[in-house]
Amino acid sequence: MRRRKRRLLGILISIAGILIAACFLGVLIYTEMIPTKYMILAGAVLLVLLLGGAFLVWDARRHIRFWIGAVLHVLLALVLIVGGFYIFQTRNTLSDISEVGMDAAQIEVYVDADNDAVSVGDLRDGTFGVLKDLDRANTNAVVQQLEEEFGKDIEITEYEGLTELVDGLRSGETDAVLMNQAYIELFEEVEGYEHVQEEMRSVATEMVNSVTESEKSGDGTEQKESVRRVSTLQSGADSDTLLVYISGIDTRDKSMVARSRSDVNIVAAINTKTRQVLLINTPRDYYVPLSISGGIPDKLTHAGIYGVDVSMETLEMLYDISFDCYFRVNFSGFVDIIDALGGIDVYSDYEFNSQNSPGYYFQQGLNHMDGETALVFCRERYSFEEGDRQRGKNQMAVVSGVINKALTPSILTGYTSVLEAVKGSFETNISYNRIAKLVKEQLESGGAWNVVTYSVDGTGDSQKPFSMSVPAYVMIPDQTTVDKAKQLIEQVENGESIHLDL
Repeated sequence: MRRRKRRLLGILISIAGILIAACFLGVLIYTEMIPTKYMILAGAVLLVLLLGGAFLVWDARRHIRFWIGAVLHVLLALVLIVGGFYIFQTRNTLSDISEVGMDAAQIEVYVDADNDAVSVGDLRDGTFGVLKDLDRANTNAVVQQLEEEFGKDIEITEYEGLTELVDGLRSGETDAVLMNQAYIELFEEVEGYEHVQEEMRSVATEMVNSVTESEKSGDGTEQKESVRRVSTLQSGADSDTLLVYISGIDTRDKSMVARSRSDVNIVAAINTKTRQVLLINTPRDYYVPLSISGGIPDKLTHAGIYGVDVSMETLEMLYDISFDCYFRVNFSGFVDIIDALGGIDVYSDYEFNSQNSPGYYFQQGLNHMDGETALVFCRERYSFEEGDRQRGKNQMAVVSGVINKALTPSILTGYTSVLEAVKGSFETNISYNRIAKLVKEQLESGGAWNVVTYSVDGTGDSQKPFSMSVPAYVMIPDQTTVDKAKQLIEQVENGESIHLDL
């Protein structure tokens, strides 16, 4: 009887090990990322370890051998449980960022900072200022919401542009204004309006989700905002080439919902067969027609105000391409990621003191940065002669620093924190199945990728953009560099490897 009990203990330990190993393999299968050959290898290794452990614990009378086997089972179980947990978390995180969220316009009801109103209900009998044409569909949606709330029509006064809208509030012509929150930062570029955000106070926020009805542009032509939020890369997609729009937004919070200017606009041309990646950067101030502006040029960064689709379509018009999907990054969310990684090392082309955030100093060469410092580095532009050109380079340097640190073993110490931060900082409309397939292909074939970067250029000028009512700094495109970018994209799509002498 005692002998049976001893053997039963060994059997139970072995069964527990088998169940844990089976669950681990199930998690690997669930990710859909692991190639078959590696699944077979993992299964074979686990089988050998389990058989060896079972042999050691089979007879509890042999104490030393039994305890060695028991310890082996415990260690193996711990490794499989922890590893399975991390893999499962990774799978869920990738799934979360590939689930397209709401792309909403955030419309604020602003009053003068000295106004006594504490809620929108206090403005029931007031006059509301609105933009006559710009972003009118979203404004109309909020007007309708307010009228339903008040139970009556509200009085509105129309203004041609943003500065006129604010002037109406300043002069007392209106009691409040309805304005897309994304427009606020545009006033930083207008002399005499730099402190508008301090002069006004929001008493209500209304979210308008993906307006699709026709609007009127500034010249009276119809414009229509498209809704292209579902990826063309579904599970059955099988193409060697991808054109991806990478958008870098810099909202002051970590939300990926509300629309915002896109400060980084990169076209990524990827050929998975030739392992070629081409990254083309387009400056934020590039002066080009937006897809919804009826041919009127605007700063490329302003396209993000009208949604990620408009940014994509505008670049498609510029380069004569068609994107497969997009990938959006919120640089503010990098703070938590960088802190979870224990800081990153970033190369600075110049020595400078930040003018945006006094008290921050950066030396030429490598700088170790925590999250807040890296964000200051990303946002700085006034310290450089090249302004936004250099800011774009700095942002890419921070991205590179994050990638380099994430590839080191130190990522394991804060892995769960990194995953949590990633959920709020990244968004893509590539399906999870497609992501899994790309990872699986990389694991199967291995090998290095040829990554080439290129930036189009232009000349500075002062023009009146579509989204503004006064002249502002813009960059007039250098068509020669645009044509060169088109040529490089075509070469990647044709399976050619490219090398640039930079």
